[in-house]
Amino acid sequence: MKLIDVTKQFSTDDKCLDYIETMRWPDGEIGCVHCCEVGRISKIAREAQGKNKRSRIYQCLACGKQFSSTSGTIFNDSHLPLTKWFMAIALICEAKKGMSAKQLERHLGVNYRTAWYLAHRIREAMQEGTLLSGVVEADETFLRPRKPRKGNPKVKNPNRMAVLGMIERGGKLKLIPVADDKKASVEPPMLEHIGPDALLQTDSSFTHGWIGRYHFAERHRMINHIVSYAEGDNHTNGVENAFSLLKRGIYGTYHQVSMKHLGRYCNEFSYRFNRRGEQLQMFDSTLKNLVRGKVLPYAKLTASQVPET
Repeated sequence: MKLIDVTKQFSTDDKCLDYIETMRWPDGEIGCVHCCEVGRISKIAREAQGKNKRSRIYQCLACGKQFSSTSGTIFNDSHLPLTKWFMAIALICEAKKGMSAKQLERHLGVNYRTAWYLAHRIREAMQEGTLLSGVVEADETFLRPRKPRKGNPKVKNPNRMAVLGMIERGGKLKLIPVADDKKASVEPPMLEHIGPDALLQTDSSFTHGWIGRYHFAERHRMINHIVSYAEGDNHTNGVENAFSLLKRGIYGTYHQVSMKHLGRYCNEFSYRFNRRGEQLQMFDSTLKNLVRGKVLPYAKLTASQVPET
């Protein structure tokens, strides 16, 4: 959905709530989010608008508890008007190289912390299970700090972050942060996301050679980048192009990301890339994931431990 259509169709919070209710309860029967009771629900309309109060709430006549259309979703306890939520979803879905929190702050008229938290909750909804088939290109790339390190340039920077990329020829992409490009880090996600009947296409590194030999038997093809970058269909140009898009977003839009949140940025780029021909449908699919997703508290998002990827 285009941004201009979002501003016209969802000009009020009531219109946004109607759309969320349609997404959450497509059959029209509202169910209690606490006890799952369907049918015995009473609607309560609020006349006075206040902070963190939706214009309508529901009360379950079975358990007696109240809830709103956004209870238990990623929208839960959000003080931000739903009109700004919907606009942020449209902006992030349409931004090929990503949308920084600073830019969201200017577009939506909110403070930086709100924009940052909002963007991460939308990225949280951009997760998807991906099983790649056909010819699947796989490789790793490293994201380095923008400032050049002082000292010996040949010494590897300890702050660099590795990303494993896997892409179907003409199909889906999956980007996953990994500890490094060693076998112990790369092998598990490759086996998880590459189908057993796929043809694995990699470069001629020792790690890729070992994985191909023991897991893909006669279904592994390698290109020696010292000799050539492409020999007919034998190349990894697809995944290299995906890395180029990721780096333009990280370096040019976000400027700097932490390892703690890198997984969400990788999910965002993969999700948007996989729907590059479905821009109009991307808004709806993202909104569905927001409605069905689990609550992401600010305390959990800013916790010190690194989440599993």
